[in-house]
Amino acid sequence: MQMAVAMASSGCGLGICACSRALERKPLAAASVCRSSFGFDPLLRFCIFPRTRLSSTVGTLIPKATSPTVVEDGSYQETDAVPTPKVIIDQDSNPDATVVEITFGDRLGALLDTMNALKNLGLNVVKANVYLDSSGKHNKFAITKATTGRKVEDPELLEAIRLTIINNLLQYHPESSAQLAMGEAFGVEPPPQKLDVDIATRIKVYEDGPERSLLYVESADRPGLLVDLVMIITDINIAVESGEFDTEGLLAKAKFHVSYKGKAIIKPLQQVLANSLRYFLRRPTTEDASF
Repeated sequence: MQMAVAMASSGCGLGICACSRALERKPLAAASVCRSSFGFDPLLRFCIFPRTRLSSTVGTLIPKATSPTVVEDGSYQETDAVPTPKVIIDQDSNPDATVVEITFGDRLGALLDTMNALKNLGLNVVKANVYLDSSGKHNKFAITKATTGRKVEDPELLEAIRLTIINNLLQYHPESSAQLAMGEAFGVEPPPQKLDVDIATRIKVYEDGPERSLLYVESADRPGLLVDLVMIITDINIAVESGEFDTEGLLAKAKFHVSYKGKAIIKPLQQVLANSLRYFLRRPTTEDASF
């Protein structure tokens, strides 16, 4: 059963930030607040405006999901335990495309509406496949920008992709609401418990060769988080070359390959980076003026 595209209601059903809504009307390059690279192109790596920060309060446009359980070409028994939804944005595994993976136990179908919603962001789904393992059914898409045929490198568009997928989960699988951080504001049922930000936040920097380091960040999820992380990192002149951003239930987990002037990050700068991220993540409502 093919459901209606999640964008159909009043033209703003995507549940993404206002600046991302502009992407539907014109190319991203004209609409983006911050122009940044999150891929493999070294020519684009340093083009974030460091003092322009997207507020962590974005995402207020996601509509409440309806209470009846509508399955997007999937099926399940009402008595089944609700699995943990997972959305992976992978910039590492394919040099030519952004790979998106969605898992929600065995409840997901063909996700035709999700693919249509992604196309409405100015994207092409160039390859899709499904595989099964012990954790459930994994739907994987390879995505490129329609205007260039290349992988997505702008953090705002990557965040729009993530929020669009989560919005469709909330729309067609309302039972996921209690398993997702964004279910509190945009779903039919909030999570029964909130994560303690101090406990949930973990930041590590690992060696990744002479020319780059591997930054790992784990924190409580919220709309706009991917953009905020990239902005904080580039504010201290560290380049984000590629990486992966995972949403696992209430948690967000990010892995970024980062460098400073083409080299791995030295220990003192690693500490500065970790402190900057920890300060921001533990105080998500802090205004820029207090930095």
